[in-house]
Order: sequence, then C-alpha cells, then structure tokens
Amino acid sequence: MPAFPMLYIWLGLLILFGVIEALSFALTSVWFAFGSLVALISAALHAPLWLQIALFLAASILSLLFTRPIVTDYLKVGSQKTNVDALIGQPAVVTAAIDNVDGQGQIKVGGQIWSARSESGAPIPVGTSVLIRRIAGVCAYVDPAAGQ
Repeated sequence: MPAFPMLYIWLGLLILFGVIEALSFALTSVWFAFGSLVALISAALHAPLWLQIALFLAASILSLLFTRPIVTDYLKVGSQKTNVDALIGQPAVVTAAIDNVDGQGQIKVGGQIWSARSESGAPIPVGTSVLIRRIAGVCAYVDPAAGQ
C-alpha cells in the first residue's frame, strides 16, 4: 500500500483517539493518539507499512507503561473522596440508641441523620460520640470514639 493513503489513515486515527480522550477525560486513549502521531510521521517519511504498525504499537505501549503512573499520580486520578466515602472516619453523635439485635439506631453527622449499627455488635447509648467505620447501603457502621 502506498504511503500517501496511510497518512490519512494515521491522521484519522489520531483525530479519533483525540476526540475519544477529549470526551472521556479518563486518560483512556491519549496513549494511542501518541502512537498514531508517531506512525503518521513515519508514513510521511515513507516508512514501510510493517514499520508504521510496529512504531504505532511500540509508541502506544511504551507511553502507556512509562507515563500513565506519573500522570495519574500527578493528577491524583480517583483519589478524591466524595459523597459517602468522605464520611468514613468522621465523628458523629448517636441520636437513637444503637442496637444491632433490634435493628435500631441513628447517628447525626454533618447535619444529616443516618441509620446506624454498631461495628462490634455492642449496643451504643444515645449521646455517645462515635466514628464512622464503613457505609453499607444507607446504614453507617460505627464504633465509640476513643475515651467513650
């Protein structure tokens, strides 16, 4: 296959991967866009098709392996706690006695009332300061705070 049509194919792939990356913002296809750019340059220099494909694969894989960990650390992708995850480890106050056997209990955290259960299974009286250990569905599992 002549090199000239391959320029269009590599350019099309470069644009396609760039659009996918722009729409996702998840670092999913930028590596392949880079590989397409390398292959596009090799096609412009009239490299054989097998070399263009090899360069595309090598550039894509190497850029993925060597830059993804650095970029994800720098951008801290997926490290921001939001919504329910942000409650874990937060202090709360028991507003209705927690009794796992009867399936009762409530806490107040950040101005919101949550159903609560004792992480250890032991009853916790009203007014006790607790720490949220985990969230399962709409129920917070708590332990008494230190000194309680």
